[in-house]
Amino acid sequence: MKKRKISFLPKADVELLELENDPSKKNILKIVRKTLGYMETNLRHPSLNTHEFRGIKGPKGEKVFEAYVQQNTPRAYRILWFYGPKQNEISIIAIIPHPETH
Repeated sequence: MKKRKISFLPKADVELLELENDPSKKNILKIVRKTLGYMETNLRHPSLNTHEFRGIKGPKGEKVFEAYVQQNTPRAYRILWFYGPKQNEISIIAIIPHPETH
């Protein structure tokens, strides 16, 4: 299976760096890396639960999607991304905890 190239927009780059530099986020970082691995090879992997994320667009109006890093966890982490800018590439917009919905 051909791997997809993953690029990070500046905000996502900073968020990943913050996870890497925070010892208390070691477990989250491990799961984020595993999720990114799935995204490289199979965006339809069941654990990603990939779906369109409404409310924001990519820099050129691209549809934005959400992939699950965690499930059934308060403030579970999500990765927001879009297709492009090049063929067989996805761009990560953000790596963030899901907002509480109470």
